[in-house]
Amino acid sequence: MLRPWNLTIDIDRSSAKAIYIQIADNVAAAIQSGRLPKGTALPSSRSLAAQLKVNRNTVIEAIQLLVSEGWLLSQPRRGIFVAAQLPYGSNLYTEQKIAWSDHQAPQRIIFDDGNPDSKIAPVEQLGRAYRQLFKRSARWKMMGYADPRGHIDFRQEIANMLNIERNMRINEDHICISRGSQMAMYLVAQCLLQHNDYIFVESPGYHSAWKIFEKAGAKLIPIPVDENGLKVEELLPHLLKKNPIKALYLTPHRQYPTTVTLSKERRAQLVDLSNKYNFIIIEDDYDYEFHFEQAPYYPLASQPELINNVYIGTLSKVVAPALRIGYLATRNEYLLQQITELRSIIDIQGDNIMEQAVLELIQDGTIRRHIRKATQLYKKKRDFMVAQLDKFLPDHVDYTSPKGGLAIWLSLKHQIDWALLFQKLKEKSVHIPHPENYTKERTFGGIRLGYGSLSEELIKEGITILAEVLEQSKLQS
Repeated sequence: MLRPWNLTIDIDRSSAKAIYIQIADNVAAAIQSGRLPKGTALPSSRSLAAQLKVNRNTVIEAIQLLVSEGWLLSQPRRGIFVAAQLPYGSNLYTEQKIAWSDHQAPQRIIFDDGNPDSKIAPVEQLGRAYRQLFKRSARWKMMGYADPRGHIDFRQEIANMLNIERNMRINEDHICISRGSQMAMYLVAQCLLQHNDYIFVESPGYHSAWKIFEKAGAKLIPIPVDENGLKVEELLPHLLKKNPIKALYLTPHRQYPTTVTLSKERRAQLVDLSNKYNFIIIEDDYDYEFHFEQAPYYPLASQPELINNVYIGTLSKVVAPALRIGYLATRNEYLLQQITELRSIIDIQGDNIMEQAVLELIQDGTIRRHIRKATQLYKKKRDFMVAQLDKFLPDHVDYTSPKGGLAIWLSLKHQIDWALLFQKLKEKSVHIPHPENYTKERTFGGIRLGYGSLSEELIKEGITILAEVLEQSKLQS
């Protein structure tokens, strides 16, 4: 493919900033400004290195960084292209983050629903692991087709992690690697659910998962959530009706969106009901790694009494959202075989090279060190967020300080005009997740605010603006 132009990149060789970071800065800025539209082919690493008069490995490092962050896409035998879907709300290079509303207005302060801070992602270590892989004498073996369940060494390491840290009893034959937890959920739904099957879901809950289950033809039965998690006693009336209830989907560790933890008593009740009525528990453990105080509860999947379950996890929040590696674990051999067959049809295999690169980071301790560092940072941000809520929002919201994770749930003390709220926030260049993301009700009782990806400065400014706008949007009772 001919690229009849040179990409203008300014390099300051006297700067303390690494040259590959400067290259990445320039490319990311060009993408954000629209100078490099989506789908644009970049020059080859060789020609770009010659143009910039730098070592080719320096250019490769910059490209790998941008690929891992989601700005660029590598297409085998074709080249490197600007990604069709840019990383939402994330910018590795600047403190201020940019999103686009329906009218293409930039929003300066983005409270997402719980994304990690991409600026602390171990991208340099990941790039180094990539390079080491390609230096190995048997590197040609990585370029062929692999097991659709994922590389066996990587599956073994994930199984080890789940057994040691989460008290599970599985091996690599119970694991399937996927491109993020969303894909894992889709595979499970397509292989488990049929038209007019029923599935229990939490209310409020994870809307993206609901859409996956409905796409498979299932009907949702919403079960309310309180301060102790899913109200398990409300399952029984539906079970006694003898409807074809196939599964329950829940987030027991840190319920989405409210962040509450399912109590021990309800966990035991849920296991008993699942075994008695033969429905599968689909457990989505989306941010288990980040806990701030006491040790977290082990997953439901760790309980040996539980017969029917699928456990879903992700590394995207551990490393970076653009790193699309999720996994599912189940002892149901028939279901896992169906999932493997479907995976091989739609994707043939996962990202074998990425799996081995991340495996290197797990085995050399990089991931563990990163989790420890990230947990300390997120706890500091949580504490800062709580201090701002206490200072600016005591008249508007109640909350419980989360024991971990990347977001906080605010219960509103009064009714508000939601349309006016979002209009005012937009005028102030502030974004918050819309409650339609986690409920189908017409009335919304709370707001989920992520703090992991924002600086303390932007958290404070955002909460100050939110307090002002909540007062303006308050409905008179």
